[in-house]
Amino acid sequence: MKIFFQLLLITNSLFFSSDKSLIDWNINRHLVWDDFKAAPDTNSRNAALTTSAIQFNFTYDGHNLNYTITCQFDKNKSWGKVKTDYILSHEQGHFDITEIYARKLNKSMKEYSVGNVKSLNKDLNKIYQTTMHELNRYQDVYDGETNFSINKEKQAEWLEKISKELKDLNDYANYPH
Repeated sequence: MKIFFQLLLITNSLFFSSDKSLIDWNINRHLVWDDFKAAPDTNSRNAALTTSAIQFNFTYDGHNLNYTITCQFDKNKSWGKVKTDYILSHEQGHFDITEIYARKLNKSMKEYSVGNVKSLNKDLNKIYQTTMHELNRYQDVYDGETNFSINKEKQAEWLEKISKELKDLNDYANYPH
């Protein structure tokens, strides 16, 4: 029996664009304003919008559970109205938070062992949905505490916190792609 399943979380968007517009998260590659290709939402009070996603696929052949995780930024769904380095660092924070949760998903998958094959889809869906719920909540707390980057002191604290969390989860950074 071979089972294939795909789960995808997209934050701040209903649809994800083609592969050409996607940037994989990479510690050595930070976002630049040229990455934000979408037209700004003129009705939004936000200075910018980052659309990032975690994609999760798995297969199970009856003996081996294999999975892939991808953390990506969507150029065609992300936009900026106020294009300063300060706002860009806030948007990078959103992408970095998505990476934190990709690593947490990888950690959860490494800790999971297949028990009952009949509950495999349900088990993995629960792991994924729990992780995504926590990611969405964390993104909201980030924006709330920083007041969408307006609170400069909190913004600086959050960027340090995000950096520390990425380092703390470094053992789970090399998730299967």
